[in-house]
Amino acid sequence: MNWIIFQLHFLTEHTLDFTYILAGATVGFIVGLTGVGGGSLMTPILVLGFHIQPTIAVGTDLLYAALTKTGGMWTHNRLNNINWKIVKGLSIGSIPGSISTIILVKYFNISGEDFEQIISMTLGIMLIITALVIIFKKQISRLTQSKSRGEPKQATLILLGLTLGILVTISSVGAGAVGGALLLLLYPKLKARTIIGTDIAHAVPLTAVAGLGHLQLGHIDFQLLLSLIIGSLPAIYFGAIIGEKIHEDVLKTLVALILLVIGLKFIL
Repeated sequence: MNWIIFQLHFLTEHTLDFTYILAGATVGFIVGLTGVGGGSLMTPILVLGFHIQPTIAVGTDLLYAALTKTGGMWTHNRLNNINWKIVKGLSIGSIPGSISTIILVKYFNISGEDFEQIISMTLGIMLIITALVIIFKKQISRLTQSKSRGEPKQATLILLGLTLGILVTISSVGAGAVGGALLLLLYPKLKARTIIGTDIAHAVPLTAVAGLGHLQLGHIDFQLLLSLIIGSLPAIYFGAIIGEKIHEDVLKTLVALILLVIGLKFIL
């Protein structure tokens, strides 16, 4: 509690960093333009561009994602684009997975270089997977449409949620593109907008729980968080408007290639 009070006091005493606001605006604009690249771009930018500790970058990005995606969840719910049964199944696995990850990190006192190496490796792998999902999304979609099968068992959904809970908590990447692609494979009969809405609805509690877990570990920079939000929220809106007039496939491919290169950099 004292640490939180200190951070809030620090936030009120210091001016917001314009470069962080610009970073938030850049990522927000890309997300609005293409629909992809949120956490998968934000964390690498913070780590590689601003040399922020991976633990701080991941923790702050998780809370940032929870706050920014809440509006999306609200909108999709109003449009009836969310399958809450799927959200519940995923959450049964992901929330305990996220909490367990935080508890293990705290119990075994994993910190410093060891934890940052784990984060870097996991982040690199998730970025590469995200890039491949974006590049081959149409092929994945055609594959799922060509197969007619029933809904997966509840245990499969819970296991998927558990896996996402662990990986997202460590890397802050995967709740969006990777989760959406896997739902597309498991539920080929669902409409695309339902997949998107359901994926966002699940990402909100997952990133919130993971972010609060990192808060307990002291991995949140509130000044950075506020700067990113101030930059991203208006930029998402303008990106969405401009995105209506630009062919998104080219932009998504460019984002995917960037993520692929960054992912390889983290691993190597």
